[in-house]
Amino acid sequence: MGFFGFFNKNKKETLDKGLEKTKQSVFEKITRAVAGKDKVDDEILDNLEEVLVTSDVGVDTTLKIIERIESRVARDKYVSTAELKGILREEIVDLLAENNTGDNEAWDFPTDHKPYVILVVGVNGVGKTTTIGKLAWQFKEAGKKVYLGAADTFRAAAVEQLVIWGERVGVPVIKQQMGADPASVAFDTLSSAKANDADVVIIDTAGRLHNKVNLMNELKKIKDVMKKVVPDAPDEVLLVLDGSTGQNAFEQAKQFSAVTQISSLAITKLDGTAKGGVVIGISDQLKVPVKYIGLGEGMTDLQLFNRKEFVESLFG
Repeated sequence: MGFFGFFNKNKKETLDKGLEKTKQSVFEKITRAVAGKDKVDDEILDNLEEVLVTSDVGVDTTLKIIERIESRVARDKYVSTAELKGILREEIVDLLAENNTGDNEAWDFPTDHKPYVILVVGVNGVGKTTTIGKLAWQFKEAGKKVYLGAADTFRAAAVEQLVIWGERVGVPVIKQQMGADPASVAFDTLSSAKANDADVVIIDTAGRLHNKVNLMNELKKIKDVMKKVVPDAPDEVLLVLDGSTGQNAFEQAKQFSAVTQISSLAITKLDGTAKGGVVIGISDQLKVPVKYIGLGEGMTDLQLFNRKEFVESLFG
């Protein structure tokens, strides 16, 4: 069992509760879509297409799912409406599997080097710093030595918030003065972490997209400087998105992907929205695995994403 097996005890309950608004909305829409029908036909598939699009799965991903179901219906000759949800679940799970989304039972770190370095990106207000704090807590609870780097030096509030999280969790936060060079903060963080034999380093970055060239240059400089201390850094570039914004989150994801290589996604605030379908669409369209989902304010409400559990909870 990986480091986070002990968090799984109440995982399903938290997942079901966190996705309740989306699940209720999807359930009601599917019920209306198949009302009065025994067999899956073109009308039901059209209705199902509308259900998925209005659940923020996205048009392109929805069309893929519908095509897969159409193939099943054509192959099996007769598919009852009672079977539809099962087929829908299977096809979405398979779709997510194609980009390695959702096999996460635990976050296991490589044993050939440390520290493991996570560079966190995302616009302001998506829950980026909160996600970092929760990750730091989970890693520390798993017995890991964690360092945080406050490289969002353009907002005093960002540095202060990370320091508060560091104090709350009980992990060191490396910072400099307001307006300092973010790459310098990253360098100091990795240097201190390496000197103190840390297992994990999480670096916060500025959440600005209005000037893509500056953001691209800043992230490149941070990466280049980190490699001087830890040659393989960063091990991961984690993009944090606010799931409650639906398709706007997808647009943010596309813009960030244009300026830096994203290796994983964390989608937050799913407990307060009926737009949970965006998890499926973003993962499919970006071909970047969803690694974490945020389902509430509690420390353990940030969960490792598992595609089967997610789809079962959403469409079960």
